[in-house]
Formats: sequence, C-alpha cells, structure tokens
Amino acid sequence: MSDTTPVAKVSEPTPSQMRAMLERMVVIRRTEEQLGADSRAGRLPGNVHLYIGQEAVAVGVCAHLADDDYITSNHRGHGHYIAKGGVPRELVAEVYGKRTGACRGLGGSMHVADLSKGMLGANGIVGGGIGIAAGAALAAQAAGRGQVAVAFFGDGAASEGVLSEVLNIAALWSLPLVLVCEHNLYSEFSPSATVTAGEIADRARPFGVPATRIDGNDLLAVWSAAGEAIARARNAGGPSFIEARTYRLRGHLEAEAGFIQTKYRTDEEVAAWVARDPIPAFAAALERRGLLEPGELAKTEAKVAQLVAEAVSFAATSDVPDMSFVEAARSVSAAGQGG
Repeated sequence: MSDTTPVAKVSEPTPSQMRAMLERMVVIRRTEEQLGADSRAGRLPGNVHLYIGQEAVAVGVCAHLADDDYITSNHRGHGHYIAKGGVPRELVAEVYGKRTGACRGLGGSMHVADLSKGMLGANGIVGGGIGIAAGAALAAQAAGRGQVAVAFFGDGAASEGVLSEVLNIAALWSLPLVLVCEHNLYSEFSPSATVTAGEIADRARPFGVPATRIDGNDLLAVWSAAGEAIARARNAGGPSFIEARTYRLRGHLEAEAGFIQTKYRTDEEVAAWVARDPIPAFAAALERRGLLEPGELAKTEAKVAQLVAEAVSFAATSDVPDMSFVEAARSVSAAGQGG
C-alpha cells in the first residue's frame, strides 16, 4: 500500500495564512505557559497536561477545517481547542473551574469542549476520542455537506483496540475521517520504544487506509499532509492516517516533579528538541522568505501577552459554577429510578 492515494496536490498557504498560523501557535504557547505557571503556584483546582512543543500539529491540521467540521482530542487538548477556534479566555476559565468557562467550569482541563466550533472534547480516557470521531464522521457522511472529522491522539493510544476497530469500520464505510497520531516519543513516563511495537503508521495499512509519517514540528509538512487527507475525506475518498513525529517540551503533567524521583529523559534530549521548537523555526523561515517583517513577531508576542493577561483576569474574577442544575438533574434521575 502506497503512502498516498491520488488527490489534488495541496497548494502552499498564502502569506497571510502563514502569519495567522504563526500567531495561533504563539497563542497556544503563551496560554499554556501561563497555565503551567498557575499550576505550579497552586492556583488551579487540578493538574494540567501542556501542549508546549506540539503546536504545529494542531495548527497545521485545523487551519484546513471549518467550524462545522469536527475534532476530538485527548488529555493534552488545550492546543487542539485553541487551534480549532476556541476562545482562550473560555479555556482559561474552564481550567480555573469557573462558570464562564467553555463547559461552565465542569469539564476542566482534560474535558474542554466547544460544540459551536466542532470541538467535541478532550478526553481523559486514552484513545477515547477515536471512537467519538468515527461517530462524528458517520454523522457527517449522512448529512452530505462535505464535513470531516479529525481525531487527535497520542502514541500510547495507538496500541488501544479502539484504533483497530475504527480503522476497520472507517475503511469499510469510507468515512470522512482523518486520524492524527501525535507521536511525542513518550507514553506518560515510558519511552515509546519500550511499550509500542513496530511503526505506528503501519497500523493503518492492513485496512487499506492511506498512511503517512511526517515531521510534526514542520508546520508546512503538517499543512500539506493534512490538506491532502482532509481533501480526500471531503471528496468521499475515505479515511486517512497521519503519524506526526513531535515532542512535548514539558513533562507529562505539570505536577510530576512532586512524585517523579528519577529523570525519565535526559537534559540533552530535551535540549535537542528545544532546538527544533516549531515556533521560532517557522518564524525564521518566514523571515528568510521576506514574509515576516522585522519586529512583526515582537508585535504578535505583545498582542498575545495582552490576550493571555485578559484571559487570566477574566477567569480570576469569574464566579464558580452554579451547581443547582446538577442537583435538579440528580433529583429527576432519582425520581425516575423510584427514589
């Protein structure tokens, strides 16, 4: 099975699209850095799993999607939420557990969603979003409006049975589904090589699903691969599988320093991936091509800093959730079960 099937070649993004994607990556990075600082300072009601270092994957994929396309995410879902058009202040408020959050403060970091943007939710269950995305793809196919569904998941989820089940049914029914594995080389604290056999992209090929492996830190490589896969899905060409090699520059979760006594990755390894950080790499590429004026990135950073500061102020001054509707729902449920 070839890594590609015949589809129209995806054109390069326009200069304005490139600058917009750079800004979106910066928004994700600075929002995540703020949430990381808040976590370490004890200002959050729970842990956070940050997307720092993987921004090119979410942004490169979601740049091809409309609000009525669907995505599902995993426990590391803040970046997917923002990339799909989610409002940063509603994300921050949600992580703070406030009623102004995207899910009224009841979902939290690992379950943030925004149905108005087609973001069907992050998911604390490993691989949990894969089946949901398949259902969304089936609904999109039935609607006949050219919508697609994208499932973002990690290399750990690639060994879950639900992936094989979804590959099977998506291939049989030619679902408009794109499966994006963000292979960041670690399953929690275990190097993937110690827990994942074989090449992850090979999971898709026995089902006849086109699969490709790309550098997930190269925004234009992500844009191209995602564009082809999404175009295939929109044109009734069926599912595709993308394995994006990337790296999380922070720990599995921000609180891990409190219970991890031995380093599970070396400083040299982290430094090597810092040197491949997708944000400065893409900014430098735009500057070399004359598509980013001197000082323009600094202006973007200042704009984003204000956006993040406003998000934190909004979250900090918002009220906690009104739980009365939850109690009412429990009463209705209890009545239906005979007390």
